[in-house]
Amino acid sequence: MNETFTPAVVPADPEATISDLLLDRVRATPDLPLFALPTEDGGWRDLSARSFSAQALALAKGFVAAGLEPGDMMGFLCSTRYEWTLVDFAAAFAGVVLVPIYETSSPAQIRWEMADSGARAILLERPEHHARFDEIAADLPLVTHVWQMHLGDLDKLVANGVDVSDDEIERRRRTARGSDTATLIYTSGSTGRPKGVVLTHSNFVETSRNAAVAMSEVVAPGASTLLFITTAHVFARFIAIMCVHAGVKVGHQADTSQLLPSLASFRPSFLLAVPRVFEKVYNSAEQKAEYGGRGRIFRAAAHVAIEHSKALDSGHVPLGLRLRFALYDRLVYDRLKKAMGGRVRYAVSGSAPLGLHLAHFFRSLDVRILEGYGLTETTAPATVNLVERFKIGTVGPALPGVGLRIDEDGEILVRGVNVFAGYWNNPQATAESMDGEWFRTGDIGSLDEDGYLRITGRKKEIIVTAGGKNVAPAVLEDPIRANPLVGQVVVVGDQRPFVSALITLDPEMLRVWLRNHGEPEDLDLAHAARNPRVVEEVQRAVDAANAAVSRAESIRKFRILDTEFTEESGHLTPKLSIKRHEILKDFADVIDEIYQVEPTTQGQSLVH
Repeated sequence: MNETFTPAVVPADPEATISDLLLDRVRATPDLPLFALPTEDGGWRDLSARSFSAQALALAKGFVAAGLEPGDMMGFLCSTRYEWTLVDFAAAFAGVVLVPIYETSSPAQIRWEMADSGARAILLERPEHHARFDEIAADLPLVTHVWQMHLGDLDKLVANGVDVSDDEIERRRRTARGSDTATLIYTSGSTGRPKGVVLTHSNFVETSRNAAVAMSEVVAPGASTLLFITTAHVFARFIAIMCVHAGVKVGHQADTSQLLPSLASFRPSFLLAVPRVFEKVYNSAEQKAEYGGRGRIFRAAAHVAIEHSKALDSGHVPLGLRLRFALYDRLVYDRLKKAMGGRVRYAVSGSAPLGLHLAHFFRSLDVRILEGYGLTETTAPATVNLVERFKIGTVGPALPGVGLRIDEDGEILVRGVNVFAGYWNNPQATAESMDGEWFRTGDIGSLDEDGYLRITGRKKEIIVTAGGKNVAPAVLEDPIRANPLVGQVVVVGDQRPFVSALITLDPEMLRVWLRNHGEPEDLDLAHAARNPRVVEEVQRAVDAANAAVSRAESIRKFRILDTEFTEESGHLTPKLSIKRHEILKDFADVIDEIYQVEPTTQGQSLVH
């Protein structure tokens, strides 16, 4: 199969905007808890749909009173918190186009996105955000309003808008159409200068309405989720909007160090996360068990969980496996489920491939990780696995209203209700990315006989060795990164005689691992990278990855770096994807050194 289309299940409404999703929810269930706000004692206070709508309307009046006109752009730099979605819907009421800016953006990046969008205002959450903006404010003469949340400017906006009538907000709402721009989201810049992705109201409305039907079990009455990945990214932003449409209660926790306590108190029914989060949960549990002398029990339990999930796929679970599974459910699995709040049944995962062992492991914990696929240009989702028909190892079928095509070279193309309106002020990039109504994703994949999509890698990231062998980096990188010690992996070897890798250590897990293996806990990254036990463990991870590919595709040498890849260093995007181009440029001398000497032993990975 090289093409598939899933018909929309909800009739399109070209007049509907994001604000209609909220007003429809208020009319249907005005008193339904739509958000939960953290309290000082560590608990949560519910906020009804009616109250949220009233707050969004009041803030919208503040934007109007400040002089913002329909279509005006407003930059927004804020962490994942309730006010993010409040501002989002207030902007929709007022006709203002939100331009999200990632928290980690440098002054230069802020300057580019504000200048390129022509934004007239910016809303900042914290003093450090304002300090960054202040460095480049003189270069942005169009910006006439700079609001700071930490100074109480949201309340001031509300107070200044009391004289704006409800009729004026309604007039603005009625003037807007589905084809109008709802937001301008800049790409992460992993392959060059960030481009402004124009997403319309219809993109969000039609995708939300259709996705809610496809994911009806996940967003069923009583469902709730705790958002902790950045809402500046389209993935969490879309989920937040869909939750308003579907009546799902949403909490927020930007501080990942407080994630486990927040999960325990909020008790969500589903999670939204990137694969790295699930890797962290698994690895932390394994290392904690190791420290407590229960490492062998945990590994045995993990093995049984994976075999149990595979047996479910085969349609038969042998009696012996069922008995062992029941034993470990009491000893191990139940503790992990309670650590996630005890109610999590589903998790939606995207942005990178999820390891098969993790998908099987969590499935046996009665947590179905529904892998999906999409980009900023597809309003987040293009595909997602369905609760009752999901295939581990795939990212699911096309969402209703979405079509998929596999081009002759394996590139994935997408069309449908979710596809963006083009790149802002960049007709050339828009033309290059579109093939008629089909959007060229730049990703490589395949469709199985049921129309389920499998992702192979990025088209631009395919490595061609000097011997002419095509290598997809993700096939090697993903299993290595699953090792507790490993932070990130970058496979290299384009036009080189063999494949190599740059590997970083995970500082958080490093200390635990060293302690569990009788090594000094206080080793810094530089010394840990040369520690024989650490090198041996990384070698083991590389060897395991190599076992799944041919010799020509295998990693022959690797270098453990004495630094991290982070957002701050410019090597990771906000969704924790690697910026391959930047890494190859910044570590060019290290890569050159790797290839100065041929590997002395076939199949051996050497560290220098």
